[in-house]
Amino acid sequence: MAFGPEEGLRLLDQLELSGALNGYHLLPAARGDLLRRLGRTVDAEQAYRQAVAWVGSDVERRFLEDRLAELRGGDLDLT
Repeated sequence: MAFGPEEGLRLLDQLELSGALNGYHLLPAARGDLLRRLGRTVDAEQAYRQAVAWVGSDVERRFLEDRLAELRGGDLDLT
């Protein structure tokens, strides 16, 4: 976050390529958040959907589903 969402996405790409976090729901969740902050809602929705598919916790699932609902409703909180 210190260097902006574009840099965050670049770092997430490196993590993804390493395979170290395959199947870990917070990787696509973080990607979705950064994409949301950039206004790339279609890409953010896809990332959040991947995170929902991998999440194990009901609480985290509801949080991710709330983010998806915000994207669909156009209510983007960019903070």
